[in-house]
Amino acid sequence: MIRVGIIGAAGRMGHALLRACFGTHGLILTAAVERRGSPSIGEDAGEVSGLQKLGIPLIDDLETAISEVDVVVDFTRPESTLAALALCHRHGKRMVIGTTGFTPEQKSEIERAGRDIPIMLAPNMSVGVNLCLKLLEIAATVIGEHTDIEIIEAQHRHTVDAPSGTALRMGEVIATALGRDLKECAVYGREGHTGERDPKSIGFSVIRAGDIRETARMRAEKAAWAALRPALDVRFWIT
Repeated sequence: MIRVGIIGAAGRMGHALLRACFGTHGLILTAAVERRGSPSIGEDAGEVSGLQKLGIPLIDDLETAISEVDVVVDFTRPESTLAALALCHRHGKRMVIGTTGFTPEQKSEIERAGRDIPIMLAPNMSVGVNLCLKLLEIAATVIGEHTDIEIIEAQHRHTVDAPSGTALRMGEVIATALGRDLKECAVYGREGHTGERDPKSIGFSVIRAGDIRETARMRAEKAAWAALRPALDVRFWIT
């Protein structure tokens, strides 16, 4: 059995991770961590996430349970993730990171730690989304030099970064396929008299509103089909 520690276990994503761990053969939850001051500290992780009682109380310090885990799963915020990364690095523990919003310097820090410990880092774990990324790579290679590339993203009001990590990853995949540097060609929104569009640019437009309920798979399928259109106009939503 692989012993799993989940950070941010009382949050919306934390609940999903707890349920996924509980429902996956070969995994056992041995630590559930929440931020200091959370009203959920001390409650049973299973009951908090709508499962049966698991006998694993929510704690506010991963270090007290680090010896009880084999892999730490973190889908929280960059600062929290980097603190957990430093702890896992010291203790030789593996990490699965779904956190988004890292700066280039923070990504370099994760990359350096990955030379010593196994790390899986992905802005989106959906099979459909990762299929979409592969389709984007193919589409960009074939028609990307002859099209205007715009990534239009809509997510619910709880999404904290814009563009999201998934949208940025789409831009990175396209830019790499075309031999471009996303930092130099990305355009984040437009206002006023912007002049003629640079044909080498990759544009991002972001919508944040309401509580979008379509499933990630349906959204990914829409994005995949959009990637095959001549305009390479990707409309992508994630709940």
